[in-house]
Amino acid sequence: MSLLQLNDITKTYGTGTAAVHALRGVSLEIDKGEFVAVMGPSGSGKSTAMNILGCLDTPSTGAYVFEGAHVETLTRDQRALLRRHYLGFVFQGFNLLNRTSAQENVELPLLYRGVSTAERRRLAHAALASVGLTGWEHHTPAELSGGQQQRVAIARAIATNPSVLLADEPTGNLDSARSIEIMQLLTQLNQERGITVLMVTHEPDMAKYAHRIVRFVDGLVADDTRKEFA
Repeated sequence: MSLLQLNDITKTYGTGTAAVHALRGVSLEIDKGEFVAVMGPSGSGKSTAMNILGCLDTPSTGAYVFEGAHVETLTRDQRALLRRHYLGFVFQGFNLLNRTSAQENVELPLLYRGVSTAERRRLAHAALASVGLTGWEHHTPAELSGGQQQRVAIARAIATNPSVLLADEPTGNLDSARSIEIMQLLTQLNQERGITVLMVTHEPDMAKYAHRIVRFVDGLVADDTRKEFA
């Protein structure tokens, strides 16, 4: 059984002549442990599809199945619980709390889960260590480079041990060297921890790190290519 499955998903914003058909019948299956790059021009539907996969939006029609559960039938609170317990998010803009230490930023999703203080600290410390930031726990974002800030954001996303990591242009604000570091880190998390990675990117060089590239055009999957392994 696939980990994630979209079946004939449509998404329409607005009504009548003002309606925008962001998705026009998207079907997609993603297996556990895959690393998938999602590409496409602006307005192609890729971000809408990722928002649905991340339980941040709901489809107009069609079915979204996550580990056998029909997400489109869940309530808002149930979708929030699914996000909290199974999904991790990394954004282009890092989305860190500026006056809060790296450690405290990483602890935040654990706090929402009701994890005890001691256990939050242990898990956050381990997550920061796993992204190469041991010794930087008490630094604020202003005291970190862009690459280090993105590492903190990734540590925050993986501290809860998610099944799926959704990364939206994770290298968009980084220079080439830092971008390569972040892509190597995502690859390591995918290979060593078995985290399924779904990444939106417009950069072909970053997409090459994925096992599979799914291209969206005009609200549809135009191409779905898997990498050939020797």
